[in-house]
Amino acid sequence: MLASHMKCEVEILNSLGLHARPAAEFVKTARQFSSKIFIWRGHEVFSARSILDLLTADLGCGTKCILEADGPDAEEALGRLKALLLEFVKKER
Repeated sequence: MLASHMKCEVEILNSLGLHARPAAEFVKTARQFSSKIFIWRGHEVFSARSILDLLTADLGCGTKCILEADGPDAEEALGRLKALLLEFVKKER
């Protein structure tokens, strides 16, 4: 399988943002893929595989950021992580 490089913009819609519990689930999911996965907030880049990075990114409700994946399963990784962000909104209701 060829390596691919993909990016997509997402908005954090959970009213509490990507706080500790959903951030931990996000990191756990990102670690399931072999692609390198990053989150860009403005000009800063954070590893999607690091809970410390995600919490440092301060991804509050309404924050727009870029998910970037580079590797053989980049498309699958971004699709799953985007879906997970939407699941967090559904879980809070």
